[in-house]
Amino acid sequence: MKKAFLSTLGCKVNQFESAAFKTEMEARGLLVTGDVSEADFIVINTCAVTNKASAQSRHEIRRAARRNPLAQIIVTGCHAQLAAEELKTLHDIGQDRLLVIGNEFKPSLVSTILDHPGRVGQSLQSDMNEVRDIGRLSVTHFGSRTRAFLRVQDGCNAYCSYCIVPFTRGRSRSLPYQEVLSQAMAYAAAGHLEIVITGIHVGQYGADLQEDVDVSELMKRLCLALPSIRFRLSSIEPLEIQAKLLTLMKELDNFMPHLHIPLQSGDSDILARMNRRYNPDQFVEVVETCQKLVPEAAIGIDVLVGFPGETTKQFSNTREVLEKINCTYLHVFPYSNRPGTRAAALDGQIGRQEKQHRVELLRSLGEQKKSFFYRRHLGTKRSALLEKERTADGLLKGFTDNYIAIQAPGDDQLMNRVVTVDLQALADASVNAQIVRGT
Repeated sequence: MKKAFLSTLGCKVNQFESAAFKTEMEARGLLVTGDVSEADFIVINTCAVTNKASAQSRHEIRRAARRNPLAQIIVTGCHAQLAAEELKTLHDIGQDRLLVIGNEFKPSLVSTILDHPGRVGQSLQSDMNEVRDIGRLSVTHFGSRTRAFLRVQDGCNAYCSYCIVPFTRGRSRSLPYQEVLSQAMAYAAAGHLEIVITGIHVGQYGADLQEDVDVSELMKRLCLALPSIRFRLSSIEPLEIQAKLLTLMKELDNFMPHLHIPLQSGDSDILARMNRRYNPDQFVEVVETCQKLVPEAAIGIDVLVGFPGETTKQFSNTREVLEKINCTYLHVFPYSNRPGTRAAALDGQIGRQEKQHRVELLRSLGEQKKSFFYRRHLGTKRSALLEKERTADGLLKGFTDNYIAIQAPGDDQLMNRVVTVDLQALADASVNAQIVRGT
C-alpha cells in the first residue's frame, strides 16, 4: 500500500483543504502516515501570509526532502502559488521529484499525483485573479480534532495594502448553501459536535451567489438545520457585523457567542494607508454594540503593529483604543513586508527590534484582557465541549461556548461531549472548573 504524509502550515482554510486531501487519499487506497520517512508522497500545504510563514514553508520542504530522499514532494498552498519558480531552485530537491500545485488546482491534487505521474517536475499554476468558482473539496472526518473547520468562502476583494492573500487566493468566491449544509451534515455524522465556519473573508459569503444568503442567513440556516451541533464563526470584518447576526447569536443556543474582529490599527491615518475601510471610532462602536446585544460573548481582536511609517504616537493611539475596549484577547502580529503589496514600497519601514517591542507591549495587554474576562465569569456555569485529549496534568480540557479555556477532573467517557461546567478559579492559561452536568 502506498503511503502519504501531509504537512499543513497556516490558516483554518488550509487545514480544511488538507483534511479534504486526506479524505480523498484514503478513499483512493493511500495510507496517510505520520512518519515522513516512510511516505511515498509528501504533500506540504504552505502559507505565505508573512515572510516568516514563507520561510517556515521552505524549511518544511527542505526538512521533508532530507528525511525522505526518495519520496515525491508535492508543494501546494499560498507559498507555492506565490513562489513557484523559486521552489524549483531549492537545494537538495531534485526536480524529478518535485511537483508544485497552485491553489486553483487543489481539488485535483490527489488525482494528479495518482493518475498523472508524468507531471512530476511540473508546476500547475493559474492567475488566481481570473478564477471565479470556489474549488470543491469534501471532508468525511476532520481527523482527531474535536472541532471541525468548514470552509464556506475563499479569496478576498479587499486588497489591504499589506496583504498578499488576494494575490495568492484570488477574488472572493462562496460555496452554495446546500453544499455547505452537506459538509456540515457529514461532520455531524462523523461525530463532530462543533463546526467552525471559516473562509478568507467570510463576511463576504454569498455576495457572488445567485441565492439570497449572506453570512447571517447562512449561520441561521445551519443552526436551525442541525440544532445538536455547535456552530462558531471565525474572523469577521467589523463593518460586516450586523444587528441581525448578533441577534441570532443571542437567540440561537447553538450559535456560539464568540467574535473575532480585526482592528489592525487604532490610528485613523494608519488605517487609511492600510486600505482598511473604517476608523477607530467606528470600530469601538461595533465592539460596544456587540457587548450590548451579546454581553457574554468573547471578543478577540487582531492587531498589526509596525506598519511602515507608524510613529510612536500612532502606536500609542492603537494602544489607547485597545485599553478602553472591553475585549477578551488580542492576536498581535508584527508587520511583515510582502513584495508585490503596496505597503512594501512605502517609506518608513520599522526596525525589527522596535516592532517586537510594540508587539510585546500589546501582548501583555492582551493577557490582562483575557485574565479580566476569565475572572468576570468565575462563579458562573457555562456549556463546554471537552476535547479528546487531556492536559499534561491529566485533566480534561475544552472551551466554553464563549471561548474560555477550561480544565476539569473527569472520566474519559466525557471526552468529545458537551457538558455544563462551574467556573471556579483561574489557572495559568485557563480556568479550573467542575463538571456539574453532562449531556
